Amino acid sequence: MSRLSITERVRLAALSADRSRRAAVAQALGSPLLRWRYGSAVAEQLLIVPQELRTSDPSLWHEFELGQFGLAGSIAHIDDLSPFEIAPPNDAWARALHGFSWLRHLDAANSDAARDMARHLAVEWSIRHADGSGLPWEPAVASRRLISWMSHADMLLDGTDEKSYDALTESLGRQLVRLSARWRDAPHGYPRLLALTALVLADLCIAGHDRQLSAAERAFSEEISKQILADGGHVSRNPAILVEIMLDLLPLKQCFATRGRPVPPVLVAAMSQMLKMLRYIRMGDGRLARFNGMGVASPAALATVLAYDDVEAHATAESGPSRYARCERGQTVLVADVGPPPALELSGEAHAGALSFEVSVGTQLLFVNGGAPGLPDLDWRAASRSTASHSTLVLDEKSSSLLLRHAALEEFAGAPPIRGPDAVSAALAKDQGTLTIDAVHDGYLKRYGLLHARKLTVSADGLRIDGLDRLHPPKGALRLKRDLPFAIHFHLHPDVRCTSAEPHSATIVLANDAVWTFTVSGSPLSVEESIFFADSVGPRQSLQLVLRGTTPGETEVQWRVQAAS
Repeated sequence: MSRLSITERVRLAALSADRSRRAAVAQALGSPLLRWRYGSAVAEQLLIVPQELRTSDPSLWHEFELGQFGLAGSIAHIDDLSPFEIAPPNDAWARALHGFSWLRHLDAANSDAARDMARHLAVEWSIRHADGSGLPWEPAVASRRLISWMSHADMLLDGTDEKSYDALTESLGRQLVRLSARWRDAPHGYPRLLALTALVLADLCIAGHDRQLSAAERAFSEEISKQILADGGHVSRNPAILVEIMLDLLPLKQCFATRGRPVPPVLVAAMSQMLKMLRYIRMGDGRLARFNGMGVASPAALATVLAYDDVEAHATAESGPSRYARCERGQTVLVADVGPPPALELSGEAHAGALSFEVSVGTQLLFVNGGAPGLPDLDWRAASRSTASHSTLVLDEKSSSLLLRHAALEEFAGAPPIRGPDAVSAALAKDQGTLTIDAVHDGYLKRYGLLHARKLTVSADGLRIDGLDRLHPPKGALRLKRDLPFAIHFHLHPDVRCTSAEPHSATIVLANDAVWTFTVSGSPLSVEESIFFADSVGPRQSLQLVLRGTTPGETEVQWRVQAAS
């Protein structure tokens, strides 16, 4: 178990106290004496059916007919049993099952048999899990289920018999009442925002909940103000979460309009900024840059979200509180991570990728980070979070952030959180059409007394990128007791080839056969194997350029990558 610093121990104590307080409040508000505050326990009438924006895959129904149920990256063999009768392959599968987001796939099958099965499973769930306990009633799971049931209420309720109708509407009302009391139990970050989104959506859609809507709306507005930064990024720094949040908020905004109620100003402002941020960190291939938990993602989901943007923002080189920096010139896009990790309780998916960057040319990816693996490949998670899996410098084969193995903290973060760097600074400048990022982090300062500084300059036409990586002490000169090895990694996308390599240069061929040349001064160059984790088929073998050397206390490496003439 990792030893915590005083600051971390204080933070852990504060988190524990906050959780105890929230649990006590939730338990009190959920008592029979106060449950009346949340309206009727029966959803007698739905005024609106929210729009489902997530992509549907009707083939899931065909798999179901064959006795298989694939969720969260795992396949369960159910044969002739109900999915609620079998032992789930893992908790992620179980949470997806009880979240009912898969209803959209059955709805898309356009089959009476699929619709009948959807109704049957929803009724079965309402009978089996009426006790309100365990994993099915975790706030995040209950929130997703509430949204899913409302979004597919037409399929679940239209044409059903009276007994099933009553079972479903009673369960829906009971779920809303319980979530109204227990949303405070939701973990920090997206799960809590999801719970409040579900509450506001339900109060808008279910008749007789106008009085409850005002309180839910206030809590929702406060939470979204906490989680969405001024530039539209999320406090977790995970780009993937932005897409998920937008897929929840867009139908919510539509429901406000349908009910003739004013959309909360904080919601309007947050959504506008989030759309700008999504464009800001989107690479030329249409996907988001792979930082801090961003991994396998559906380009269709991002395209769906961005289709609701009225004006396509022109990304600049400015870095806001999300601490990402973008340089775009010609057809070249470079996005860099120039920020520290998020708060401990939000860093369970954060990566040790300080000063790492990705580059695309047109629609082709050149340099990438390894990204986060999909749910079937979580054994790779620790490796994917290491600094060596990012296009940046590694000192002494150690990551710039420390992975904290601490049971209590992992309970809050959902996975081992990370510590450091404490300080990351960045300056962005324009000069005669070029764009430059000048950044430095202290992730190695406490252990080795050195800072890592990186300067990235994109030419005015986008056909050349000049880089400078430097290790140096904060002040004066420093002679280490031993020379420390370093490696500067440049991970290539799996579709990129390296046709030739010499001690100080390499020829890179993109997927469209465009040729780029990499040259270096101050370190030998080698071409080595790499792994790209963020692929829909699972981790893929790829290549990386690596600049290796040793530093006595101060070292400078200059490199350049440019399009072949």
